[in-house]
This record gives sequence, C-alpha cells and structure tokens, in this order.
Amino acid sequence: MILTIYYRKEDEWLLKKIDEICVRERKSKSAVILSILEQYFEQGKKIGEILQDMRLITPEQLREALELQKKEKRKMLGQILKEREIINEKHIQKAIALQIR
Repeated sequence: MILTIYYRKEDEWLLKKIDEICVRERKSKSAVILSILEQYFEQGKKIGEILQDMRLITPEQLREALELQKKEKRKMLGQILKEREIINEKHIQKAIALQIR
C-alpha cells in the first residue's frame, strides 16, 4: 500500500519529531507513523475492544469470554481467551501495550 502525506510548512516540526523517533527506535518513517496512528485509535479502549480491532477475536468470541469472566471473576479476559486458544501471549502483550500508552 502506498500512502502520500501532504503537509504545510508549519508542520515540518512534526516530521522532524518523526525523524527523531525513527533514529531513536531504529524504525522506518512509515512504521513510526503507523504506530502513532495505532496508539491514537486504540487509546482508552478496553482489552477486548483492542483485540477485536486487531481482528484477533470476533464479537462473538468477546461476548462469550466476557460471560465466562463474569462466572470466573478472578480471571482476566486475556487469560480466558488464551486458555481457549483464541489468542496467544504476544497478542495479549500487544493489546496491553496499546492500552497503557
């Protein structure tokens, strides 16, 4: 996919910030911009919503896991989904990282 970004002269400082992040994190500009967008759109959401947005679980799987969580109050949603082999530990970590940023 190709994405073209048009910006004004007064927005150049933003691109310099992106360049700084690219150097610091050793990532491409597109990777940095996508991670910023990901953070923006997932900010303030619950883990289940994030996993659903990432297309790792379906709305039905989320609903079922939430129902199980009500019965087993001590279990976290990610733990339930992992036990049911719907997602793995990396998926949980990614969703939590997005949630707490």
